[in-house]
Amino acid sequence: MASASLPDSPLLTSAKIVIAGGFGVGKTTCVQSISEIPPINTEAWMTAASETVDRLDPGIDKTTTTVAMDFGRLTIGTDLVLYLFGTPGQPRFWPMWDDLCRGAVGALVLADTRNLEASFPAFNYFEQDSEVPFVVCVNLFDGVLTHQLEDIRAALTLSAEVPLITCDARDPSSVARALLAVVEHTMARTTGAVPDALAAR
Repeated sequence: MASASLPDSPLLTSAKIVIAGGFGVGKTTCVQSISEIPPINTEAWMTAASETVDRLDPGIDKTTTTVAMDFGRLTIGTDLVLYLFGTPGQPRFWPMWDDLCRGAVGALVLADTRNLEASFPAFNYFEQDSEVPFVVCVNLFDGVLTHQLEDIRAALTLSAEVPLITCDARDPSSVARALLAVVEHTMARTTGAVPDALAAR
């Protein structure tokens, strides 16, 4: 696992977490809701010129799109800080994913049950093209789980080894629990240990 000690806190471990998923699934909202620093994002207004490449389903209220990445930071307890990198969702930016995932210890892959098909490329990437451990998280739009997790797992053909959870990307405490699930899954797959901040919660 890639980790580093921060100069001012020798006991503080840092970890890079990628937040991925399809277009409009809530990645930017996720980073914005949890980051303890003003998040860095590369949101751009969607214009008529982008309609042919950035298509949205009717009823989705979205006027901007991420064109590079989102970045935020979250300190957990006294010994762990997470650096959060949100990926762009549009197919034309997928080549950036390899760079964003380099050095990551885990990924939170968001899904929208209103449009599961848009999530398949992200799942395929982490299952087939990346060695980064990942957790699939259903974003609860309007705070409602519209399908049972067992049915969602079957629809996505997720293996039993991949954790499937829920969160509301607008709720900081909900996002924090999802990120902790990623860290726990990564640690369980590597050393079998968890940082003190996780063991104490």
